[in-house]
Amino acid sequence: MCLICERINQIKHHSNPAFVKEMQTGYVVIGDHQHFYGYTLFLCKKHVTECFQLDKNERMTFLYEMSLAAQAVSQAFQAEKMNIEMLGNGDSHLHVHLFPRKSGDLEEYGNHGRGPVWWYPWEKMIHDDSCPTPAEMEAMKEKLLHELNQLTNI
Repeated sequence: MCLICERINQIKHHSNPAFVKEMQTGYVVIGDHQHFYGYTLFLCKKHVTECFQLDKNERMTFLYEMSLAAQAVSQAFQAEKMNIEMLGNGDSHLHVHLFPRKSGDLEEYGNHGRGPVWWYPWEKMIHDDSCPTPAEMEAMKEKLLHELNQLTNI
């Protein structure tokens, strides 16, 4: 089973502490590491590797829901800009990285925040220091769920 399928299985068994909201085509979860505060993922319910492998209606719904999730992340965490990335090179299960960006978030690397999140050193991005505490995780989930519910009229 792939890593994302395992995470989805945890959601289904109520044991994924990062789970925020289920949508028709995917799940919204807070990222494990929070160097970019508010980093969130949208995990496709279906195990496909590419967006174009979904049928037309699923694809359109997936992209719409992902954009709602991105908007909610932006609003919940006061992003100045959103980086939305669908890579799949490491985990070949369709998922989207939603990074809220702020001025200067890469400044210590001399580029004044004008570049992709991947310019930040990987070992620092995934360092234990960037993991939210359980209380921080709950607060982030609450903020994000509030925005998602506003956008989806629930």
